[in-house]
Amino acid sequence: MIPALIFADGACSGNPGPGGWGSIVCFPDGSIEEMGGRNPSTTNNRMEMVAVLRALENVRETRGPVEILTDSLYVLHGITQWVFAWKNREWKTAEGKDVQNADLWKALLSEVGHRKRHGDPSIHWSYVKGHAGIPGNERVDEIAVAFSQSKNVPNGLYHGPLLRYFVALHDLPEERGIPEFDPEKWRKGKKNEKPLCYLSLVNGAPEVHSDWKSCEARVKGRPGAKFKKAMNPEEAETIWKEWGVSQPPKLPNP
Repeated sequence: MIPALIFADGACSGNPGPGGWGSIVCFPDGSIEEMGGRNPSTTNNRMEMVAVLRALENVRETRGPVEILTDSLYVLHGITQWVFAWKNREWKTAEGKDVQNADLWKALLSEVGHRKRHGDPSIHWSYVKGHAGIPGNERVDEIAVAFSQSKNVPNGLYHGPLLRYFVALHDLPEERGIPEFDPEKWRKGKKNEKPLCYLSLVNGAPEVHSDWKSCEARVKGRPGAKFKKAMNPEEAETIWKEWGVSQPPKLPNP
């Protein structure tokens, strides 16, 4: 059977701040539906989750396999690993704290369960790297960023046949496996690693700095300027997305 193909992405200008989400559903019959929306005060993680959730709701009555492609490791690790332990602990973390975004995790589990109850194959969760030229991922990022900034979506939201679609959805990398989550490495990185770089955004222009001194010199006294340190390329990518930067400058080598 031909699977329904879903791309999903979220963006946030500030965290929290105005956010947007974008999804593309390619149905087995070859029809395309682009979707998107805005929340005036939200987080990047919530927008990533909403993008997946709204797409799954849209294929609820479409039987057969589904592949979901996203660059959000938060969504992928959450729905394939963490969520089951959270549910068993009545939506508490291992430290006994409330799970963040529990309402959306419950809703996602409900959609996954709906497909299982109808005998559909398990959803195939796939990772695609953001800002790597993958057409479907670039398009949903474009939609999400536009909604987060209250701008018109470039080319509008498309509804129509795949043959007339302006995005090469099936131009996909062969390797789409989910990178392994290493909690020990993550904890050590938070404590001991030096920042890869510092990021700044002034009047909508992004810049990468090798040290805090140069970053501070750029943002100091500039109204509305944003700045943040990035420990690794993945964190830098998340920050750019939170700020709505669709074409970030090149990072230094890790």
